[in-house]
Amino acid sequence: MIRANKISLAFGTETIYDDADFTLGDKDKTGIVGVNGAGKTTLFKVMLGQKELDGGSLAFGSARVGYLPQEIEFDDRQKTVWEYLCEGRPVRRLEARLNRIYDELSVADEREQTALLAEMSNIQSELDGYDAYNAENVLLELIFDMQIDDMLLDMRLGDLSGGQKSKVAFARVLYSNAQILLLDEPTNHLDASTKGFVTKFLKEYNGSVLIISHDVAFLNAIVGKILFVNKTTHKTTVYDGNYTTFKRRYAQEQLLKELRIAQQEQEIKKLSDFVLKAKQASRTNHNLKRMGQDREVKLAKAIAALEKRDKLYKHVKMRLEPKRESAKIPLEVKNLSFNYADRPKLYDKLSFNLVGNERFLIVGENGVGKSTLLKLIMGVLHPTGGEVVFNPKTDTAYYAQELELLDENKTVLENVESASYTDLQLRNVLGNFLFNGDAVFKRVGLLSPGEKARVALCKLLITKANLLILDEPTNHLDPDTQAVIGENFRDYTGTILVVSHNPEFVEQIGITRMLILPEGKIVDYSKELLSYYYILNTDFV
Repeated sequence: MIRANKISLAFGTETIYDDADFTLGDKDKTGIVGVNGAGKTTLFKVMLGQKELDGGSLAFGSARVGYLPQEIEFDDRQKTVWEYLCEGRPVRRLEARLNRIYDELSVADEREQTALLAEMSNIQSELDGYDAYNAENVLLELIFDMQIDDMLLDMRLGDLSGGQKSKVAFARVLYSNAQILLLDEPTNHLDASTKGFVTKFLKEYNGSVLIISHDVAFLNAIVGKILFVNKTTHKTTVYDGNYTTFKRRYAQEQLLKELRIAQQEQEIKKLSDFVLKAKQASRTNHNLKRMGQDREVKLAKAIAALEKRDKLYKHVKMRLEPKRESAKIPLEVKNLSFNYADRPKLYDKLSFNLVGNERFLIVGENGVGKSTLLKLIMGVLHPTGGEVVFNPKTDTAYYAQELELLDENKTVLENVESASYTDLQLRNVLGNFLFNGDAVFKRVGLLSPGEKARVALCKLLITKANLLILDEPTNHLDPDTQAVIGENFRDYTGTILVVSHNPEFVEQIGITRMLILPEGKIVDYSKELLSYYYILNTDFV
């Protein structure tokens, strides 16, 4: 049982939770939803003891907790993947301690033996809880099912790609045999075949699973409850059913609120008219003046309440417009070769070009070099052979998957600074990305991944580039924002080169051609071929 009782938390003047309550059962599969910055990830950090509540309590007994963060970082980057995975269950450590106890028993006195035997019993119980005798077989099966290549097991953690890091970290969490799993955007870097296995695994998991995800299909396939974190009211509400059921119920609730708002707007008009008449009345009509003053107080309260409710309906707004027309051939990749140190070649004489105004998709399993190719094109990495040639008329903007182009030590406003815009203009643009008032002065390092993604999108907008190079642009974004940017990329008149694991987004923006890695084959877009790469192992779903 996970129970929150009147939890409260604030960061400075920003309220996250205000006397919020919820209860989740021992084996509930729960999706945690809310707009970016509502406090979804913060809830996990509270459960992990990384954040302390200002008030109330969040209790879940002595249950073991497994955690998959959004942004994967390894403490020891020199450790091998195999060593890291094995540490998901502390079997080796517990067995080593058990062996030491056997040695100590032979020289211990009666009192010491009693304590050692008690410790031995506790360790044995822990080992039973981790299914120690079968643990390695479980791990090997997970490695196989999650398609972690044998060669990957000997790699250092620091040498992994973004997709490989996510897959390895996810495998370790699943192996941990935790009683509560906390998963923060678990599908961000997963290929479709791995996602299919994970979906089946979590549906059958014998414990509590809490998932923060903007992947609607993934949530619908797994969860039976939705925990909604309301950024406006700072409360939490539990809904029975999957995400689609929640959205339907929530839409009905919002419709009722809209009706109340309409009524409130009518009331405001009546009050405004009365106050105006009262002010125009003669000074001798004291009763009317007094009534006007009373109505003015009510009017101010009604307007304040309406402004607060309006926040519920604010969404990201953007309009992508290139400052000049795209060239006929904006980009050429000629005989490109590349490999990381001591690793096989990712590409060998890869060649292709982009046609002006087309939508070009790069597909392939994790680890084949999709993100690496974009970094080579943008000059972040340098090829071992071949070249990348931009047309002189090409203006390029790059959206990085891991948002590494943002300076976390600078404010939101400083990150989007441009000589082409005044501060006032930039603040107006940032307002369209839900950064209003003092929020523009917040340091980017303090933002949630979803908020960081909005900053990166804002930077993309103001460049007015005619070639957009996008690496997983829908990661970290809520479904409403995904839909907004999908519509804008669809209507954009420039050229788009994109890596994406989001089939709805790919369909929405109108892909024309596809580059298949590692083969380097270029084909016309086909929904069937896309399905091959995104819906492998459909029997798992």
